[in-house]
Amino acid sequence: QAQLVESGGGLVQPGGSLRLSCAASGFRFSTYTMMWYRQAPGKGRELVARITDAGWTNYADSVTGRFTISRDNTKNIVYLQMNSLKPEDTAVYYCNAGIPPIANWGQGTQVTVSS
Repeated sequence: QAQLVESGGGLVQPGGSLRLSCAASGFRFSTYTMMWYRQAPGKGRELVARITDAGWTNYADSVTGRFTISRDNTKNIVYLQMNSLKPEDTAVYYCNAGIPPIANWGQGTQVTVSS
């Protein structure tokens, strides 16, 4: 059964940085497109970034130029490097694999951007 565990969130000041990690198990990680999503309070879940098995990436307009998604197929981990964070980036961040997502949603990791 596919499982995903997110980590790395926290409280950061505007302009700061965080790196999120998502550890995957139970499926052939290297063959799947991996995605990061986020859900802000009172809003729906939105796709933030994705990376294909070949390493092609794309991003939501709101994070382009600030966030970078990457993957380590030797460790079955996908990362989200977040720079120049803004208060509007505050949300619970989740990862998943495949389109449609193949795993049950985990607990995510909370990112709070505030002074």
